[in-house]
Amino acid sequence: MTRRRWIADEVSRSCATLTGNHADHLIRVLRARVGQEFDIATGDVVRRGRIASVANGRVEFELGAEVPATSPANVTLLLAIFKFDRMEWAIEKCTELGVARIVPVIARRTDAHLASASVKRADRWRRLTLQASEQSRRAAPPEIAAAMKLKEATNLPGTLRIVLAESENQTLLRDALTSAEGDILFAVGPEGGWTEDELHLFQTSGWIPASLGPTILRAETAAIAATAIMISELDT
Repeated sequence: MTRRRWIADEVSRSCATLTGNHADHLIRVLRARVGQEFDIATGDVVRRGRIASVANGRVEFELGAEVPATSPANVTLLLAIFKFDRMEWAIEKCTELGVARIVPVIARRTDAHLASASVKRADRWRRLTLQASEQSRRAAPPEIAAAMKLKEATNLPGTLRIVLAESENQTLLRDALTSAEGDILFAVGPEGGWTEDELHLFQTSGWIPASLGPTILRAETAAIAATAIMISELDT
């Protein structure tokens, strides 16, 4: 039987601990008991953990042997900020699929109130990625970067940088990945897509435009579909 995985809040030599709401979920929902075993992620390493003690807001584990764990692909998702409920769906699913980093981007068509609220929303996004990472048995959640304006985002370094564009009719995303190596960045626009001047900025900054095909997808669907294609292509 596959053991459930938890990402430790605290690690000290052969001990690891879950704290706060993280621990309370294990205590109250899963009825944690001393002696139960789980997989415990402690940074880049996953080890077998046995519950040593249970208290309010705290579960301590004794750590044992290391267990196999996969590393996330070197893929960064630049996700233009859009309606938070749909955006959070994309963040959760792209985490499960395996992106290493998510950068929220303030685009021309990002509503001003969403852009300003994104600062306070970051902690919630990090909690979502932690839960999604444990669900999908990752060793660590993806980094959630601070929201940035598009001009700054287009200057982020990467071996291969791809912008999804509805107007692109020659290069499919899969074709743009044929020689993918190193750090890969891909950008997904907001509701309504990128504006023409934004696409021009991407192209003059060295980004490759690519398409998911003739169907017009919602922003969250495009992000999830593109992530699935990328991870699949990189694993082959």
